[in-house]
Amino acid sequence: MKRHVVVSSVIANKPGNGGNAQMVLNWLEGFRQLDVEVFFVEQLRSETCVDAGGAPAPASESDNRRYFEQVLATAGFGRRAALIVDAGEALDGATIHGPTAAELYDLARDADLLVNISGHLDVPALKGLFRRKAYIDLDPGYTQLWHVSGSNAARLADHDSYFTVGQRIGTPSCLVPTVGIPWQPIRQPIVLDHCPATSTAFGDRFTTIASWRGAFAPIHYDGESFGSKAHEFRKLVDLPRRSGRPFEAALDIHDGDARDRDLLRAGGWNVVDPRTVAATPEAYCAYIDGSAAECTASQAMYVKTRCGWFSDRTARYLAAGKPVLVQDTGFSAPGRPGEGLLFFDSIEQATRGAEQIVRDYRRHSEAARWIARRYFDSGAQLSRLMDEAGVS
Repeated sequence: MKRHVVVSSVIANKPGNGGNAQMVLNWLEGFRQLDVEVFFVEQLRSETCVDAGGAPAPASESDNRRYFEQVLATAGFGRRAALIVDAGEALDGATIHGPTAAELYDLARDADLLVNISGHLDVPALKGLFRRKAYIDLDPGYTQLWHVSGSNAARLADHDSYFTVGQRIGTPSCLVPTVGIPWQPIRQPIVLDHCPATSTAFGDRFTTIASWRGAFAPIHYDGESFGSKAHEFRKLVDLPRRSGRPFEAALDIHDGDARDRDLLRAGGWNVVDPRTVAATPEAYCAYIDGSAAECTASQAMYVKTRCGWFSDRTARYLAAGKPVLVQDTGFSAPGRPGEGLLFFDSIEQATRGAEQIVRDYRRHSEAARWIARRYFDSGAQLSRLMDEAGVS
């Protein structure tokens, strides 16, 4: 008998963010490749909806809905998705694009598992019908500290099992509190069939796709301040000049941070708009495939807490056979240290790492693909998740 899984996350809430959309598709396609009947559910508030120019728009005519439908239809999930607009405690009064409210209630009753990424689905009357609910924490540190502060931003309540991409949460070396939850580590699932290793690399160009500040405000906890990625990325301003290599960042950076953008460019970074080069999952993957390697900083939260966070974007670079040079968060992977996946804590280490990758590119490329197969394959990750969530 086929198993039925409902995944809840965001696509319409982030129109034009091809990397986020690809992350969601990895979960959906990963389950489908396991012969699981998978359905996607997203919630949206009409006051956040905009048109293609960014002006407020009705949800039914918004760029949010257009992007949602385009991404899912292209990936073959157009008839396996629901966009719920302005839901309250129940679906009464909500506008649903896709199935009816009655069909969604039936879907929840029949499902074997709700995979609730970041606790996104929070309509009590719908969520309460699922027999099993698995919470997926993609923002380790933020999730737990929001909960400690009394905020409901993490939406942790009423799940049966809890998974986190923070590989070290619950260990003595990690500063993130467990908040009394037995967190189970999981790695970002990557559908390897969709990202064959490519031999094409334009010179020795290091790239990344990132948000300068991210969506979350700094958090203060136990006498420590945990800031944004900007604080860490500033340490790499002079990396292109030091290494003599080309570096490019598809960077979502606000005009208010123009000084930082100018400093990056003065240091040798080519800064491009991610909405131009990575607005769809297809463009996002093509941008990675056209790179030689990734180099990026991590959120200060992940670096300072040593939580072992690892990006799905970086996993996608590895899967394409692109070596990666990333700031250390305490993550560990199999293989030979310093091959394919290189960590740094300083600009000096980053400079040496870039030189190592360029000097023996083929070896690092082959190691990158091997790490992706061994550590991030969606089949292995999602099979284990279902087993540990009680879905046999």
